[in-house]
Amino acid sequence: MALITRIKEYREKAGYKQSELAELVGARRETIVHLENGKYNPSLKLAMDIAKVFHVTVEDLFEFTDD
Repeated sequence: MALITRIKEYREKAGYKQSELAELVGARRETIVHLENGKYNPSLKLAMDIAKVFHVTVEDLFEFTDD
């Protein structure tokens, strides 16, 4: 399974830097980088915290595909 994430799209639309989003959700900037690149599967809490920042659902941000 491959993780598709739309965090970068939502982050840029909201005008946040990676470091700003990281601070808002209590994560490191590097974590946001890895999430945006699909190299890291977030915990449910982190996924929900990020979704809350953008006022969207977790499903709006993340999708798993069969690869």
